[in-house]
Amino acid sequence: MSECIEEYLISLRVEKGLAKNTLIAYQRDLDQYMAFLDGSEPTDELVEQFVSHLRQNHLANATIGRKIAAIRGLHRFLLIEELRESDPTSLLQTPRRPDPFPKAVTIEEAVALVEAPGSETPGARRDSALLEFLYASGARVSEAVGLDLGDLDLTDRIVLVTGKGARQRLVPLGAKAVDAMARWLPDRLTIIRVSEPGDPVFLNMRGGRLSRQGAFDVVKKHAARAGIEQRRVSPHVLRHSAATHMVEAGADLRTVQEMLGHATISTTQVYTRVSPAHVMEIYVQAHPRSR
Repeated sequence: MSECIEEYLISLRVEKGLAKNTLIAYQRDLDQYMAFLDGSEPTDELVEQFVSHLRQNHLANATIGRKIAAIRGLHRFLLIEELRESDPTSLLQTPRRPDPFPKAVTIEEAVALVEAPGSETPGARRDSALLEFLYASGARVSEAVGLDLGDLDLTDRIVLVTGKGARQRLVPLGAKAVDAMARWLPDRLTIIRVSEPGDPVFLNMRGGRLSRQGAFDVVKKHAARAGIEQRRVSPHVLRHSAATHMVEAGADLRTVQEMLGHATISTTQVYTRVSPAHVMEIYVQAHPRSR
């Protein structure tokens, strides 16, 4: 089975282009599954027992759902490749996941957050550039911290973002984000001295690439300064807010899809869940019998 799992993960990487972190998570999930089987042939009953074992450990539905997706995908792969004659996961129910999209902050809150760092110190200018970039581009936190100098074109106000599965997209940057980036970039040289196109845009104060956790800390720190509850804000909330604010302002879903790097329009359609107040505003403007 270990060889089968290796082949399955290779197929996910080569044929479906899954991101490295996703493949690592699937490997970990499948290792846990194999440890539970302990050499036994997988059956419907054993698979159900494995899922029950996960629930007894009080794992979140999203985590259980991912583990089920990993083992279901493995067994379907084995069936298609004729390495097994049956699929013991065929009747398995995936737990319902809560809405994965957090509530967007208001435009006023977003502005207060991205302006909170100020520009008095290199650290403040770094934080300002990061927050402006996240809100302007709608980028994922991994995409932001993975950004290299060669990906930026501040003259034409665009950035090359590398997303899931190494898929790349060009994203425009607003004037505020460009200005914040331009203020931060000279500070980099005071930290690392030499600058190459492959060097990270966002550094920690030791000269290394800013980590995902470091980016989370920046958002939380300045949320507190902006008077926003920290639990309500994260890099993903800024991404969600950017998309929500664009749709509410009239942006079409295809444009937002391209900007966010969604593989399908169905993922982007969640941003049509605008506020009741906005629905009423549009209704009053558009419906002939609204007045």
